[in-house]
Amino acid sequence: MGEQLGLKEAIAMALGGMIGGGIYSAFGIVVAISGKVAWLAFSVAGFVAMCAGYSYVQLNKLTENKGGAPTYIEEIVDHSTAAGMTGWTLLFGYIGSMALYAYAFSSFFSELIGRLHYATVIPVVDYELVVPVPNIISVLLIGAFVGLNLLGATETGKVEDVLSFFKVGIIAIFGAWGVWFAYTGQTLNLGFSELGFRPVIGAAMSFVAFQGWQLLMYDQSQFEDPVENIRKAIYISIPIATLLYVLVAFTTVSILELSVIAVSPEVSLLYAALPFMGAIGAFVIGISALFSTASAVNATLFSGAQFSRNLIDRGLLPERFNTGEGERVPSKLVVVLGVLSAAFAVYGSLRSITSFASLAFIAVFGAMSYLAFRKRDEIDDMIVALPVVGMVGCVAFFPLLLYDLYLNSPSTFFIVLFIAVVVIGVELVYFERQPIKETVPGINTD
Repeated sequence: MGEQLGLKEAIAMALGGMIGGGIYSAFGIVVAISGKVAWLAFSVAGFVAMCAGYSYVQLNKLTENKGGAPTYIEEIVDHSTAAGMTGWTLLFGYIGSMALYAYAFSSFFSELIGRLHYATVIPVVDYELVVPVPNIISVLLIGAFVGLNLLGATETGKVEDVLSFFKVGIIAIFGAWGVWFAYTGQTLNLGFSELGFRPVIGAAMSFVAFQGWQLLMYDQSQFEDPVENIRKAIYISIPIATLLYVLVAFTTVSILELSVIAVSPEVSLLYAALPFMGAIGAFVIGISALFSTASAVNATLFSGAQFSRNLIDRGLLPERFNTGEGERVPSKLVVVLGVLSAAFAVYGSLRSITSFASLAFIAVFGAMSYLAFRKRDEIDDMIVALPVVGMVGCVAFFPLLLYDLYLNSPSTFFIVLFIAVVVIGVELVYFERQPIKETVPGINTD
């Protein structure tokens, strides 16, 4: 084992997971939904995420094998089917997250090279195949990181330490400078006249932007004093991420018209930077977006693969994905995750991808908050109200997000519903395969 990582690296990884990709991907669509009170949406989501993080920290004290939500369920509840289904749900959340980051990367890339959205790819006799440039970029980006992970390339904790604080620093400068610019120009808008349900729906939509901290749970052995350092990292990183989202929300809605954000939500930060940072500053934001979303794809793919190995070792994923003892990551599963993410990035919309990923994390975070509440008598000094808030918040977010999809994007709603039914059906068949075999002799469920 190499040099173990400390608190600073844990905070950097958690912040990098939340700010690195989320600020450039889910941010615009949340602002488009919430309007001038987007800052409130991020505040609500951050508080619920903080309560879920508190629940994770408390559950982490009860388990010997540190490994996140599936481990907590398997060891505390002793229910392998529920643990496996939770693990699969998280995997699909990571697939949605990678698709979201790749989608954002391709949007910023297309914008920076001059709003080039289509390219003629293959001339065939009198017909030319025209393919959207963002789709090509998304597939190439994910394919590149699948290849790197198969070759064994990883991000080290020390490198991630420097890069994460660099990314966070750029966003902090953008947010603080933008708020000052709006304040001195008397355009700072708190949006109190627009209070209603929209910020709550926006909070639900933004949940994918607050999930990065729980990646710390999957390889806790890399940290010194993991229980304590991860606890501190979660309690520090979520409030900082929430504050940065709030600052950026203030800046964006105070400088840009909502109609502009609604038309191009994925690159709204680029436009918001122009009035006070100029072309060079906006270019720096764009380059930071490319770097941040690309590294978020890589980090999520690697962490998802590590998480998958843990599921395989526990019998919660098919053994056929375990392709070698010497491999750090299961290569077959890396390819599967990459292919599904690329397909989702190409065929999904920003709203559908963000909704899909947020729903997955809302479901798991709510379940972990409920589990912590159930075990409140076994955990010393627990603040019971916090798991309750996490549980109630997630229970409210889930139907609200589905309802918003049904009203504003019915096709997305039915696609998400179809995917959920298929995933749950496959999960049930896999985890209940033995009872099915006993009930229906001769059937093969392997």
